[in-house]
Amino acid sequence: MAAIQGDLAFQARSLFRSLLRQSNQFASYNFREYAKRRTKDAFREHQKDTDERVRQELLQKGLRELQVLKRQTVISQFYQLDRLVVEGGKTGKQKGQSGDIFRQKDQGWD
Repeated sequence: MAAIQGDLAFQARSLFRSLLRQSNQFASYNFREYAKRRTKDAFREHQKDTDERVRQELLQKGLRELQVLKRQTVISQFYQLDRLVVEGGKTGKQKGQSGDIFRQKDQGWD
């Protein structure tokens, strides 16, 4: 029985790391941070569960969520935008004709 619980604990840690790693693949900062926060909150919420059956069901649910996350991160790569300021992206307003990438830093009030 202890070996099964140890194996479940190992699988849960492995799933947790996989979910966090996959969350970092989102192109959008907001989606990336939400996925990481949601993963941590879900594992924190269920860390005290001791019922073997419940743990197995949670593990299966987590694996399904990982598959969804993998699909979503691939899709998000198709729609990359400029990085946000919190990510260390460029600041300022876009100037020029459509398609041109020329940025002017804000100098004050408009």
